[in-house]
Amino acid sequence: MNEKLPMNMIEVQGLTKLFGQFTAVDHVSFQVKKGEIFGFLGPNGAGKTTVMRMLCTLLRPTEGSASVAGFDIRKQPGRVREHIGLVAEKIILYDQLTAAENLTLFGRLNNLPEKEIGQEIDKWLGRLHMERWRNNQVGTFSTGMKQRINIARALLHHPDVLVLDEPTLGLDPQTTRAIHEFISELSQEEITVLLTTHDMNEADSLSHEIAIIDQARIVAIDTPRNLKRLVSDGDNRVMDIEVANLSEAMLSSLKKMDIIASVVETEPYSLRIRTKGENAAGAIVGAIASQGGQIRAINTMEPNLEDVFLHFTGREMRDVSTGKVASTQGRTWRKRSSRVR
Repeated sequence: MNEKLPMNMIEVQGLTKLFGQFTAVDHVSFQVKKGEIFGFLGPNGAGKTTVMRMLCTLLRPTEGSASVAGFDIRKQPGRVREHIGLVAEKIILYDQLTAAENLTLFGRLNNLPEKEIGQEIDKWLGRLHMERWRNNQVGTFSTGMKQRINIARALLHHPDVLVLDEPTLGLDPQTTRAIHEFISELSQEEITVLLTTHDMNEADSLSHEIAIIDQARIVAIDTPRNLKRLVSDGDNRVMDIEVANLSEAMLSSLKKMDIIASVVETEPYSLRIRTKGENAAGAIVGAIASQGGQIRAINTMEPNLEDVFLHFTGREMRDVSTGKVASTQGRTWRKRSSRVR
């Protein structure tokens, strides 16, 4: 496409979606720069896919505005679709057709010239290492092979924005790694990627920026590195402690300590503790020892993206159909970054 593209390929301001009385997305705002991989993380039912569907013009917003590649999703949906490639969670292919036949069909649906369709098929099958299976029926493919053809389908019309909804869900490690490498290559070629995933390592390793959405609202936006710093700033630490004679009484007393943000028994006799406050580690060790606890090992851990996710969303299980909290064991965390919205 020869059009001059904006620096921010996605602009979202106050985007809201209601289904009856239920608020699926509540005044969400964010920007995605050209060539950036932007990760969307959130619990099931938090609103990630609804945001994606609005940006792809498959759902009309109730309120707010958004543009993709400089085109308004309400006023110019056709232009938006020209610039977007969508890889939805459900694979969009016909099992009875071969890989090449599927891609030819979708190339024609995108009004590509026949000569260009052939060139694009060769290009993407080669880059996704699927050329040897071009004449095999898709119904004979593994899930990973189908997903690679599905990604090729989304790229045939050389979109500027690729939307990926759980692209590696259920795939084997080899295919997952290959798709990760491919996504990184697309970013280097200045294709903007909007990614939803439940895989924290995937989001951490691929995303330039991450938005965490919870209960229909974005609760944090920043780089993975800065988000992890939020959890480890100052005297906050994550500790793994193994106690040979860990008891329920000991665990209960630790949970009552003000210097402990959270404590979880990760496996028998092993605890993961997130601390807060000065000299927390020493006080925790002293508290365990005072109750006769026999500490076998202590490791201070660097927080990962899962720690960040739990920091902002809590640990409660939610009823997706009603939006009600099913358990109140989690806690509400204060927003601590200037990038938090």
